[in-house]
Amino acid sequence: MKLTREGLKNREGFLQAGYRLPAYDLETVWAKTKEAPFWLHFGTGNIFRAFQANVVQNLLNEGILDRGLIAVSGSNPEIIEKIYRPHDNLSVLVTLKADGTMEKTVIGSIAQSVIASSALQEEYARLKEIFRRDSLQMVSYTITEKGYALTDTKGNLKEDVKKDLEAGPAAPVSYMGLSAALLYERYLAGELPVAMVSMDNCSHNGDVLKQSMMTFAKSWEEANLVKKGFVEYLSKDEKVSFPWTMIDKITPRPDKQVQEMLEKDGIDDLKMAVTSKGTYASPFVNAEECEYLVIEDHFPNGRPKLETGGILFTDRETVDQVEKMKVCTCLNPLHTALAVFGCLLGYEKISDEMKDPELKELVRIIGYEEGLPAVVNPGVLDPKEFIDTVVNIRIPNPFMPDTPQRIATDTSQKLAIRFGETIKTYETRENLDIQNLKRIPLVLAGWLRYLMAVDDEGKAFELSPDPLLSVVCPYAEQLKLEPGQNTEAVIGPVLKMKQIFGVDLYEAGLAELVCGYLKEMTAGPGAVRATLRKYV
Repeated sequence: MKLTREGLKNREGFLQAGYRLPAYDLETVWAKTKEAPFWLHFGTGNIFRAFQANVVQNLLNEGILDRGLIAVSGSNPEIIEKIYRPHDNLSVLVTLKADGTMEKTVIGSIAQSVIASSALQEEYARLKEIFRRDSLQMVSYTITEKGYALTDTKGNLKEDVKKDLEAGPAAPVSYMGLSAALLYERYLAGELPVAMVSMDNCSHNGDVLKQSMMTFAKSWEEANLVKKGFVEYLSKDEKVSFPWTMIDKITPRPDKQVQEMLEKDGIDDLKMAVTSKGTYASPFVNAEECEYLVIEDHFPNGRPKLETGGILFTDRETVDQVEKMKVCTCLNPLHTALAVFGCLLGYEKISDEMKDPELKELVRIIGYEEGLPAVVNPGVLDPKEFIDTVVNIRIPNPFMPDTPQRIATDTSQKLAIRFGETIKTYETRENLDIQNLKRIPLVLAGWLRYLMAVDDEGKAFELSPDPLLSVVCPYAEQLKLEPGQNTEAVIGPVLKMKQIFGVDLYEAGLAELVCGYLKEMTAGPGAVRATLRKYV
């Protein structure tokens, strides 16, 4: 069997092997999508194929939708070249459930894939054509938080961004510059309405996207590189909206065992590809069953009934509450705690860490005792039920091949949100006492210990990628695995870095506690485990 348009003609073979197949005519849906696209998505990674594409697939199966998605890749076009197009934009979603069962679904809702590059004339012409269509209702993104950045870690404009700001929208080279140029096409086509929907895990993501678009628009208009009125067009919510969203679904890198299972089913040519940027991609996606997508319901050009596919639509304030619930307390902080200590203790799977008594208890205390009191109940999702699912089903799922090393990526960019916001809440709420925070500071100390790049047995390991390693590692390199050292003298300056922790830990009254934990965890081999046992 082959995962191609021609290969799907062997429906009986796929069905006998236990695959769910599209219940609609692919050719008809793809043709309608290309003629009248309603949803274009930037970002061709795993979460898009496992979540948004699957929602659309289900709605197509039910007859609620008659068109699919158009997928666009800008920063990693090799995924389209090596994975999407050789398989006619089809993919296999393997849903790995905590009870050991799985579902295998052939996803056919992606009707077309496009490479976002102004240097590729045919590809760029197609994107401009799509943005000029009245039918386009939504442009969404899953490109990671870094994808929206116009500056580097030092605050300087990135070279490609600088070039685009100076040259105008004719031939953009940066991701955000290209997005702004395409919006300009929509403006020229008659100020057509559209919703620009960031679905990435960054706070107030709609505002982040809007700020990037407005930066280009204002610069271009001031330099007379675009017609007057473009800035006003982007400023009108009834023309272009930038809704806030919260998304949550774990989609690890493709797992070799899953690939072997699919190959045993008889599917040929499912080889993984590693792009030049180090991204692992494959024609299949392995993912958990739990998923949440909450979107501010502001769509100037209308939208289909995506709520029937499980997407929650609400107001901006509620989205903000849901995001804070998930990112600041009920999930992401727990993941970061497991990532940090998992690397130090030699774990290779997140699920295995939940069999560790100390780590399981650490997660429980951070979630229920320290995090939950700071949560505002958003109403559309119950925080207690959400964290129950996280702790009892999602993280312990032994069939999810997620690793602490993957989750430890970019930790310096995550701590301010995942822990700093809770610290701020404890500082400002009268019913909360910051001195009751004991395990969150333990995780912060654990991260500083992690930066030594030496595990609890004294063996060196490779730190996960992080843009601030060059800033913080020189401090951590001065630490030694020996008892009695003055950790504050070494690491004190880092504890003041609000860009990392969201607060100055000295001003918050937590620096002494963090230094004390770090001192105990650097006392020698085995000190991390001993510290966990002592305080957890």
